[in-house]
Amino acid sequence: MAVATHRTQKRQLNPRGDPTSPWWHVDAIAAIVPFLLSGIGLLMIYSATRGRDSENYITNVVERQAFFLGIGAFMMIVVAVSDYRRLLTGARFVYVACVVPLVFVLIPGIGQERNGARAWFEVAGFSFQPSELMKLGLILALAWWLSEHPDGLDVGSLGKAVGIAAIPMALVMVQPDLGTVMVFLAITMAMLLLGGVDLKHLAGLVVLGAVGLVLAWPVLGAYAKDRLDGFLDPNGDAIAVYNVKQAQIAIGNGGLSGRGFGQGTQTNSGLVPFQHTDFIFTVIGEEFGFIGGVITIALFALLIWRLYRTARLAGDDFGSLICVGVMAMVVFQMFQSIGMTMGLMPVTGIPLPFVSQGGSSLLTSFIAMGLIISVHMRRFQAELGTRR
Repeated sequence: MAVATHRTQKRQLNPRGDPTSPWWHVDAIAAIVPFLLSGIGLLMIYSATRGRDSENYITNVVERQAFFLGIGAFMMIVVAVSDYRRLLTGARFVYVACVVPLVFVLIPGIGQERNGARAWFEVAGFSFQPSELMKLGLILALAWWLSEHPDGLDVGSLGKAVGIAAIPMALVMVQPDLGTVMVFLAITMAMLLLGGVDLKHLAGLVVLGAVGLVLAWPVLGAYAKDRLDGFLDPNGDAIAVYNVKQAQIAIGNGGLSGRGFGQGTQTNSGLVPFQHTDFIFTVIGEEFGFIGGVITIALFALLIWRLYRTARLAGDDFGSLICVGVMAMVVFQMFQSIGMTMGLMPVTGIPLPFVSQGGSSLLTSFIAMGLIISVHMRRFQAELGTRR
């Protein structure tokens, strides 16, 4: 009788086979979509950075992005093959390992400064932005802490969760990098909601966060302030206003089907700043038009649906919380990056996941997807409480 009951349970959990075999449950869509988005990114980066000399196109930027794409793909596979539940006990150490570089990057002579923010390490000709990996460190630490309190958060537990998020936020704000702080906030709020925080406590945190941003205004450099001024006064003379107007012209030039690959006048003229990083969506809009923009957003929507689905199907709270954190990261960055090109959001240095040029961002995004695939693969194992 016991054997029959066990077999029935297996059939209910996994009608296709053994629930302890994760290879039956690889999410092919979640694995493929990031490569489709990265392929779009490579084309757009090449178009935006190759220059205008048709006999001697510049390829070093897109080649470097392709190099990081290869590393990212490898890391995604490694993380997906590994059991994410092993990180439950190691999340605290991952968090600390991600926080330490945020301290060192602030030291003059060690951290490199760009556009008014000291946020990069330079090693052997490659730059690395530690705040990108901190997104994963924050997600894992919050997932660990919240999963330790399945019945909800009291004031003390909530305070510790806020402390986990506040430390990297403060360090990144000192750089300063307001855009990344906003991503941290989005991740924290989404995970706290799933973690059972009382709504009145959440409202209090929102107010506290708003006050914190106001108090942090003196810390922001002139570059960041100019971007916020441009958003608040779109008819002003801030440099960011010019940037957004050029971005809107580029997207408008594309019309329905675009001017064709490599044929964007704004792109070829270099009128849109940071077009291969912050404003990458303008290249898509100008060269592939409304149709290209819709396809790109549809791919993101498909990816987000898979993240949501995996969060619902996850066999334990830790896996579900990881999925929610990654989903919040992708949703916010997508909305922010695309929205700022249209004047809907303030201009920040937030990359469009998988698409914008940037090795740190690309690696972080692929590692995050490896975690999601691992959760999906092992959802039956987690529900049964078994490991393999």
